[in-house]
Amino acid sequence: MKEIILSLVASYLFVMNGVGLVTMGIDKYRAIKKGWRISERTLLLIAFMGGGTGSFLGMILFSHKTKHPKFFILLPLSAILSIILIYYGMNH
Repeated sequence: MKEIILSLVASYLFVMNGVGLVTMGIDKYRAIKKGWRISERTLLLIAFMGGGTGSFLGMILFSHKTKHPKFFILLPLSAILSIILIYYGMNH
């Protein structure tokens, strides 16, 4: 049973990190094209719902929101929290 739960959690985190990465890329593209943007609240919500690592990588890869202290602090924090929760979940 533990293996099934770990597999589901890993799948969820994989998807959420992909969503975080893609949304950062989409928002950067829309910023360049002066199009409709994804709200900062949504970007941070995705990060703290398990997509922190992907969002942080998206921030670096796309050079997006790197000058916003809120993102420069909170995205790495959400990535670290995800890693801690994964480690804790795998060892207990």
